[in-house]
Amino acid sequence: MQKPQLLVPLRATPNGSLVHPAYFLLVGIPSLGPNIHFWLAFPLCFMYAVATLGNLTIILIIRVERRLHEPMYLFLAMLSSIDLVLSSVTMPKMASLFLTGIQEIKFNLCVTQMFLIHALSAMESAVLLAMAFDRFVAICYPLRHAFVLTGPTVAMIGLGSLTRGFVFFFPLPFLLKRLSYCRTHTVTHSFCLHQDIMKLSCTDTTVNVVYGLFIILSVMGVDSLFIGFSYILILRAVLKLSPRGAALKAFNTCISHLCAVLVFYVPLIGLSVVHRLGGSTSLVHVVMANIYLLLPPVVNPIIYGAKTKEIRSRVIHIFSQDIR
Repeated sequence: MQKPQLLVPLRATPNGSLVHPAYFLLVGIPSLGPNIHFWLAFPLCFMYAVATLGNLTIILIIRVERRLHEPMYLFLAMLSSIDLVLSSVTMPKMASLFLTGIQEIKFNLCVTQMFLIHALSAMESAVLLAMAFDRFVAICYPLRHAFVLTGPTVAMIGLGSLTRGFVFFFPLPFLLKRLSYCRTHTVTHSFCLHQDIMKLSCTDTTVNVVYGLFIILSVMGVDSLFIGFSYILILRAVLKLSPRGAALKAFNTCISHLCAVLVFYVPLIGLSVVHRLGGSTSLVHVVMANIYLLLPPVVNPIIYGAKTKEIRSRVIHIFSQDIR
Protein backbone atom coordinates (compact mmCIF):
# COMPACT_ATOMS: atom_id res chain seq x y z
CA MET A 1 0.00 0.00 0.00
CA GLN A 2 2.82 2.39 0.68
CA LYS A 3 3.35 4.24 -2.58
CA PRO A 4 6.48 6.08 -3.60
CA GLN A 5 6.47 9.71 -2.50
CA LEU A 6 4.08 11.59 -4.76
CA LEU A 7 4.24 15.23 -5.79
CA VAL A 8 1.08 16.68 -4.32
CA PRO A 9 -0.21 19.75 -6.19
CA LEU A 10 -0.19 22.91 -4.11
CA ARG A 11 -2.67 25.75 -4.23
CA ALA A 12 -2.32 29.25 -2.86
CA THR A 13 -4.99 30.92 -0.76
CA PRO A 14 -6.86 33.86 -2.37
CA ASN A 15 -4.48 36.42 -0.87
CA GLY A 16 -1.50 34.36 -2.02
CA SER A 17 0.16 34.35 1.42
CA LEU A 18 -0.45 30.68 2.29
CA VAL A 19 0.10 27.45 0.42
CA HIS A 20 -2.20 24.48 0.99
CA PRO A 21 -1.94 21.05 -0.65
CA ALA A 22 -4.85 19.91 -2.81
CA TYR A 23 -4.92 16.73 -0.73
CA PHE A 24 -3.02 14.76 1.88
CA LEU A 25 -1.86 11.16 1.59
CA LEU A 26 -3.07 8.68 4.21
CA VAL A 27 -1.06 5.58 5.08
CA GLY A 28 -2.02 2.16 6.34
CA ILE A 29 0.07 0.24 8.85
CA PRO A 30 3.84 0.58 8.41
CA SER A 31 5.81 -2.49 7.24
CA LEU A 32 2.68 -4.23 5.94
CA GLY A 33 2.32 -4.80 2.22
CA PRO A 34 -0.71 -4.17 -0.04
CA ASN A 35 -1.94 -7.78 0.22
CA ILE A 36 -2.07 -7.72 4.02
CA HIS A 37 -3.77 -4.32 3.97
CA PHE A 38 -6.38 -5.70 1.58
CA TRP A 39 -7.27 -8.57 3.92
CA LEU A 40 -7.29 -6.27 6.95
CA ALA A 41 -10.14 -4.34 5.34
CA PHE A 42 -12.55 -7.23 5.96
CA PRO A 43 -12.14 -7.40 9.77
CA LEU A 44 -12.33 -3.61 9.75
CA CYS A 45 -15.68 -3.76 7.92
CA PHE A 46 -16.83 -6.38 10.43
CA MET A 47 -15.83 -4.09 13.31
CA TYR A 48 -17.78 -1.23 11.73
CA ALA A 49 -20.84 -3.47 11.38
CA VAL A 50 -20.56 -4.53 15.04
CA ALA A 51 -20.13 -0.93 16.18
CA THR A 52 -23.08 0.29 14.12
CA LEU A 53 -25.43 -2.56 15.07
CA GLY A 54 -24.42 -2.57 18.73
CA ASN A 55 -24.71 1.17 19.31
CA LEU A 56 -27.94 1.47 17.32
CA THR A 57 -29.43 -1.40 19.34
CA ILE A 58 -28.58 0.28 22.65
CA ILE A 59 -29.98 3.63 21.48
CA LEU A 60 -33.24 2.09 20.23
CA ILE A 61 -33.75 -0.07 23.33
CA ILE A 62 -33.28 2.90 25.67
CA ARG A 63 -35.58 5.00 23.51
CA VAL A 64 -38.37 2.39 23.41
CA GLU A 65 -38.18 1.16 27.02
CA ARG A 66 -39.62 3.90 29.21
CA ARG A 67 -38.34 2.19 32.37
CA LEU A 68 -34.81 2.80 31.06
CA HIS A 69 -35.33 6.56 30.95
CA GLU A 70 -33.03 6.98 33.93
CA PRO A 71 -29.80 9.01 34.10
CA MET A 72 -27.49 6.01 33.79
CA TYR A 73 -29.19 4.76 30.62
CA LEU A 74 -29.68 8.22 29.13
CA PHE A 75 -25.94 8.85 29.49
CA LEU A 76 -25.34 5.43 27.91
CA ALA A 77 -27.52 6.45 24.95
CA MET A 78 -25.40 9.62 24.58
CA LEU A 79 -22.21 7.53 24.67
CA SER A 80 -23.56 5.15 22.02
CA SER A 81 -24.61 8.07 19.80
CA ILE A 82 -21.10 9.55 19.98
CA ASP A 83 -19.50 6.17 19.26
CA LEU A 84 -21.84 5.65 16.30
CA VAL A 85 -20.80 8.95 14.71
CA LEU A 86 -17.12 8.47 15.56
CA SER A 87 -16.98 5.03 13.93
CA SER A 88 -18.75 6.40 10.83
CA VAL A 89 -16.21 9.23 10.58
CA THR A 90 -13.17 6.92 10.69
CA MET A 91 -13.85 3.30 9.74
CA PRO A 92 -15.36 3.59 6.20
CA LYS A 93 -12.48 5.76 4.98
CA MET A 94 -9.96 3.36 6.51
CA ALA A 95 -11.65 0.36 4.92
CA SER A 96 -11.60 2.13 1.55
CA LEU A 97 -7.90 2.88 1.99
CA PHE A 98 -7.08 -0.75 2.79
CA LEU A 99 -9.27 -2.17 0.01
CA THR A 100 -8.34 0.12 -2.86
CA GLY A 101 -4.97 1.53 -1.79
CA ILE A 102 -6.17 5.04 -2.70
CA GLN A 103 -4.39 7.30 -0.22
CA GLU A 104 -5.64 10.72 -1.26
CA ILE A 105 -7.96 12.73 0.97
CA LYS A 106 -8.83 16.32 0.09
CA PHE A 107 -7.38 19.02 2.31
CA ASN A 108 -10.72 20.36 3.57
CA LEU A 109 -12.11 16.85 4.07
CA CYS A 110 -9.03 15.91 6.10
CA VAL A 111 -9.38 19.00 8.29
CA THR A 112 -13.10 18.29 8.79
CA GLN A 113 -12.39 14.68 9.77
CA MET A 114 -9.72 15.90 12.20
CA PHE A 115 -12.16 18.30 13.87
CA LEU A 116 -14.87 15.64 14.21
CA ILE A 117 -12.47 13.06 15.66
CA HIS A 118 -11.15 15.42 18.34
CA ALA A 119 -14.52 17.03 19.15
CA LEU A 120 -16.30 13.66 19.44
CA SER A 121 -13.50 12.33 21.65
CA ALA A 122 -13.95 15.34 23.95
CA MET A 123 -17.71 14.72 24.05
CA GLU A 124 -17.14 11.06 24.92
CA SER A 125 -14.79 12.08 27.72
CA ALA A 126 -17.44 14.45 29.10
CA VAL A 127 -20.14 11.76 29.00
CA LEU A 128 -17.85 9.30 30.80
CA LEU A 129 -17.36 11.96 33.49
CA ALA A 130 -21.13 12.46 33.74
CA MET A 131 -21.59 8.69 34.13
CA ALA A 132 -18.98 8.66 36.90
CA PHE A 133 -20.87 11.48 38.65
CA ASP A 134 -24.11 9.52 38.29
CA ARG A 135 -22.54 6.44 39.95
CA PHE A 136 -21.03 8.64 42.68
CA VAL A 137 -24.40 10.17 43.60
CA ALA A 138 -26.24 6.83 43.31
CA ILE A 139 -23.82 5.06 45.69
CA CYS A 140 -22.74 7.82 48.07
CA TYR A 141 -26.05 9.74 48.25
CA PRO A 142 -28.75 7.33 47.04
CA LEU A 143 -31.64 9.28 48.60
CA ARG A 144 -30.65 12.44 46.72
CA HIS A 145 -30.05 10.78 43.35
CA ALA A 146 -33.54 11.42 41.97
CA PHE A 147 -33.41 15.07 43.02
CA VAL A 148 -29.88 15.79 41.79
CA LEU A 149 -30.02 14.06 38.41
CA THR A 150 -33.42 15.08 37.10
CA GLY A 151 -34.44 14.89 33.44
CA PRO A 152 -33.64 18.55 32.71
CA THR A 153 -30.29 18.23 34.50
CA VAL A 154 -29.34 15.21 32.38
CA ALA A 155 -30.37 17.10 29.23
CA MET A 156 -28.26 20.11 30.29
CA ILE A 157 -25.26 17.86 30.92
CA GLY A 158 -25.67 16.32 27.47
CA LEU A 159 -25.96 19.74 25.84
CA GLY A 160 -22.97 20.98 27.83
CA SER A 161 -20.87 18.01 26.67
CA LEU A 162 -21.80 18.71 23.06
CA THR A 163 -21.11 22.44 23.38
CA ARG A 164 -17.77 22.00 25.14
CA GLY A 165 -16.48 19.56 22.53
CA PHE A 166 -17.51 21.90 19.73
CA VAL A 167 -16.24 25.14 21.30
CA PHE A 168 -12.84 23.88 22.44
CA PHE A 169 -11.94 22.20 19.15
CA PHE A 170 -13.62 24.60 16.71
CA PRO A 171 -10.46 26.77 16.43
CA LEU A 172 -8.30 23.81 15.30
CA PRO A 173 -9.32 23.85 11.59
CA PHE A 174 -8.62 27.59 11.40
CA LEU A 175 -5.27 27.18 13.17
CA LEU A 176 -4.30 24.57 10.58
CA LYS A 177 -5.51 26.68 7.65
CA ARG A 178 -3.31 29.58 8.75
CA LEU A 179 -0.24 27.42 8.08
CA SER A 180 1.63 26.84 4.84
CA TYR A 181 2.47 23.29 3.78
CA CYS A 182 5.56 22.77 1.67
CA ARG A 183 7.06 19.55 3.03
CA THR A 184 5.88 15.99 2.51
CA HIS A 185 2.09 15.72 2.53
CA THR A 186 1.86 12.18 3.88
CA VAL A 187 0.15 11.93 7.27
CA THR A 188 1.27 9.15 9.57
CA HIS A 189 -2.09 7.41 10.15
CA SER A 190 -5.12 6.15 8.25
CA PHE A 191 -7.05 9.21 9.42
CA CYS A 192 -6.35 12.88 10.09
CA LEU A 193 -5.21 14.10 13.51
CA HIS A 194 -4.21 17.61 14.50
CA GLN A 195 -0.66 16.77 15.52
CA ASP A 196 0.00 14.91 12.25
CA ILE A 197 -1.27 17.67 9.98
CA MET A 198 0.53 20.30 12.04
CA LYS A 199 3.89 18.52 11.61
CA LEU A 200 3.58 18.80 7.82
CA SER A 201 3.74 22.61 7.94
CA CYS A 202 6.90 24.53 7.14
CA THR A 203 5.78 27.60 9.09
CA ASP A 204 5.78 28.32 12.81
CA THR A 205 3.38 26.00 14.69
CA THR A 206 3.90 27.36 18.21
CA VAL A 207 0.27 28.49 18.51
CA ASN A 208 -0.97 25.05 17.40
CA VAL A 209 1.32 23.25 19.85
CA VAL A 210 0.35 25.45 22.81
CA TYR A 211 -3.38 25.38 22.08
CA GLY A 212 -3.35 21.63 21.40
CA LEU A 213 -1.63 20.95 24.72
CA PHE A 214 -4.00 23.35 26.50
CA ILE A 215 -7.19 21.65 25.31
CA ILE A 216 -5.85 18.14 25.97
CA LEU A 217 -4.99 19.05 29.56
CA SER A 218 -8.09 21.16 30.21
CA VAL A 219 -10.53 18.68 28.64
CA MET A 220 -9.33 15.07 28.81
CA GLY A 221 -6.86 15.77 31.62
CA VAL A 222 -9.41 17.43 33.90
CA ASP A 223 -12.08 14.82 33.07
CA SER A 224 -9.77 11.92 33.93
CA LEU A 225 -8.81 13.55 37.25
CA PHE A 226 -12.46 14.02 38.25
CA ILE A 227 -13.33 10.47 37.19
CA GLY A 228 -10.48 9.11 39.31
CA PHE A 229 -11.54 11.28 42.26
CA SER A 230 -15.16 10.06 41.90
CA TYR A 231 -14.06 6.44 42.13
CA ILE A 232 -11.91 7.13 45.18
CA LEU A 233 -15.03 8.45 46.92
CA ILE A 234 -17.11 5.55 45.59
CA LEU A 235 -14.60 2.98 46.88
CA ARG A 236 -14.52 4.68 50.26
CA ALA A 237 -18.33 4.60 50.48
CA VAL A 238 -18.51 0.97 49.30
CA LEU A 239 -15.93 -0.20 51.84
CA LYS A 240 -18.03 1.32 54.64
CA LEU A 241 -21.03 -0.85 53.75
CA SER A 242 -21.29 -3.56 56.39
CA PRO A 243 -22.88 -6.45 54.46
CA ARG A 244 -20.25 -7.61 51.99
CA GLY A 245 -22.94 -8.63 49.52
CA ALA A 246 -24.37 -5.11 49.51
CA ALA A 247 -20.93 -3.64 48.92
CA LEU A 248 -20.25 -5.96 45.98
CA LYS A 249 -23.70 -5.30 44.53
CA ALA A 250 -23.16 -1.53 44.77
CA PHE A 251 -19.73 -1.66 43.14
CA ASN A 252 -20.96 -4.07 40.46
CA THR A 253 -23.06 -1.24 39.01
CA CYS A 254 -19.77 0.54 38.21
CA ILE A 255 -18.01 -2.32 36.40
CA SER A 256 -19.35 -1.50 32.93
CA HIS A 257 -18.46 2.16 33.29
CA LEU A 258 -14.99 1.36 34.62
CA CYS A 259 -14.34 -0.87 31.59
CA ALA A 260 -15.51 1.91 29.24
CA VAL A 261 -13.22 4.41 31.02
CA LEU A 262 -10.22 2.08 30.71
CA VAL A 263 -10.95 1.35 27.04
CA PHE A 264 -11.05 5.09 26.32
CA TYR A 265 -8.31 6.54 28.54
CA VAL A 266 -5.60 3.84 28.53
CA PRO A 267 -5.01 4.05 24.73
CA LEU A 268 -5.35 7.86 24.90
CA ILE A 269 -2.69 8.19 27.60
CA GLY A 270 -0.49 5.61 25.87
CA LEU A 271 -0.78 7.47 22.56
CA SER A 272 0.10 10.80 24.22
CA VAL A 273 3.15 9.28 25.93
CA VAL A 274 4.35 7.55 22.77
CA HIS A 275 3.95 10.73 20.70
CA ARG A 276 6.00 12.79 23.16
CA LEU A 277 8.67 10.23 24.03
CA GLY A 278 8.80 8.00 20.98
CA GLY A 279 10.41 10.42 18.55
CA SER A 280 9.54 9.74 14.94
CA THR A 281 6.33 7.95 14.03
CA SER A 282 6.59 4.17 14.24
CA LEU A 283 4.40 1.10 14.17
CA VAL A 284 3.66 1.64 17.88
CA HIS A 285 2.27 5.14 17.20
CA VAL A 286 -0.05 3.86 14.48
CA VAL A 287 -1.29 0.83 16.43
CA MET A 288 -1.98 2.92 19.55
CA ALA A 289 -3.89 5.51 17.50
CA ASN A 290 -5.98 2.80 15.83
CA ILE A 291 -6.79 1.21 19.20
CA TYR A 292 -7.74 4.60 20.66
CA LEU A 293 -10.18 5.40 17.84
CA LEU A 294 -11.50 2.00 16.77
CA LEU A 295 -11.80 0.04 20.01
CA PRO A 296 -14.34 2.06 22.11
CA PRO A 297 -17.18 2.12 19.51
CA VAL A 298 -16.87 -1.65 19.08
CA VAL A 299 -16.27 -2.69 22.68
CA ASN A 300 -18.63 -0.36 24.59
CA PRO A 301 -21.89 -1.91 23.28
CA ILE A 302 -20.54 -5.39 24.06
CA ILE A 303 -19.53 -4.36 27.59
CA TYR A 304 -22.87 -2.75 28.41
CA GLY A 305 -24.85 -5.44 26.62
CA ALA A 306 -23.15 -8.15 28.65
CA LYS A 307 -23.05 -6.38 32.03
CA THR A 308 -26.37 -4.49 32.05
CA LYS A 309 -29.20 -6.87 32.88
CA GLU A 310 -32.00 -4.69 31.50
CA ILE A 311 -30.33 -4.25 28.10
CA ARG A 312 -29.22 -7.88 27.91
CA SER A 313 -32.70 -9.21 28.66
CA ARG A 314 -34.27 -6.88 26.10
CA VAL A 315 -31.82 -7.99 23.39
CA ILE A 316 -32.49 -11.65 24.21
CA HIS A 317 -36.22 -10.97 24.05
CA ILE A 318 -35.92 -9.32 20.61
CA PHE A 319 -33.85 -12.16 19.16
CA SER A 320 -36.12 -14.84 20.65
CA GLN A 321 -39.11 -13.19 18.96
CA ASP A 322 -37.25 -13.10 15.64
CA ILE A 323 -36.46 -16.81 15.90
CA ARG A 324 -40.13 -17.63 16.46
